[in-house]
Amino acid sequence: MKALVTGGAGFIGSHLCDYLVTHGHSVVALDDLSTGHVSNIAHLTDDPAFSMVQGSILDADLVRELVAECDSVFHLAAAVGVHTIVDQPLRSLRTNLHGTENVIEAAAAQRARFLIASTSEVYGKNDSDGLTENDDRILGSPLKSRWSYAAAKGLDELVAHIYATESGLPCVITRFFNIVGPRQTGRYGMVIPRFVQQALSGEPITVYGEGTQRRCFGSVFDVVPAMVQLLTAPTATSTAVNLGGREEVSIKGLADRVLELTGSSSEIRHIPYQEAYGDGYEDMQRRMPDLSLASELIGYAPRRALDDIITSVAAHARSAPATAPLEHTPAVPAQGQ
Repeated sequence: MKALVTGGAGFIGSHLCDYLVTHGHSVVALDDLSTGHVSNIAHLTDDPAFSMVQGSILDADLVRELVAECDSVFHLAAAVGVHTIVDQPLRSLRTNLHGTENVIEAAAAQRARFLIASTSEVYGKNDSDGLTENDDRILGSPLKSRWSYAAAKGLDELVAHIYATESGLPCVITRFFNIVGPRQTGRYGMVIPRFVQQALSGEPITVYGEGTQRRCFGSVFDVVPAMVQLLTAPTATSTAVNLGGREEVSIKGLADRVLELTGSSSEIRHIPYQEAYGDGYEDMQRRMPDLSLASELIGYAPRRALDDIITSVAAHARSAPATAPLEHTPAVPAQGQ
């Protein structure tokens, strides 16, 4: 395939570009570098199968131009992270709504296969034991910026699904459950790289709330191949599919695991949500995926355990060039698209 990867310089996008090029495909990465970084794809720049375009998915003309050269589109570009969504809600909404519509319209006009990366955030406060793709969404007030990301991604899914059913656009929706791995930054609220960086630098590991909220984490190395398989699986068309891991851990337990695996002597410090966000912030107590559909469609089975994921993030952090200290951001799980 010749694929356009929006958000191609981001965490998941750069790993997807790696995978596609390694498996003989041609790739065009589009990224405005607002949260992505050229260092993530620098090793690909001399490969004739890869090209990088700095630009925005809000630029409809540019998007149409790039999609016209491709037969497949992986749409990962989005405003992501609790920190970004809460601090810049209007900009985030514009990117996630208008940008996605631009990409879908261009893909439909080109009859390109289309995958849109969505998020477990769309389930909202539904804390069922094993969320299936058809489970109800339980969202908080639309006036709370905490839920603007979930609302926008839900609408993105709806637009993609309508295009798929009405125009025949080959489309699949992937819902990520806390995908983690090397190159992910804790700057925007992603919890494992944040904890790892704090542990390696000897800073207190900041757990917001009591730390009893429970999450599952998936490896980017398990998820990226699944994305490519889903895009080319006829039975996945017009379907939303959960992707992630099944090993559940509390956030306090996660902090303990990071300390053990890094050998850090950092303390764990509990900080109230109000101190981070002010009044009215809502978190989810549990978020666990049912991965049965992904298993049925493509044989998906997470191979990397949580300890492996933490170890890979720590190894990358130790080898990466020193960077300026991150701003003080909350260490709560957020989607790392």
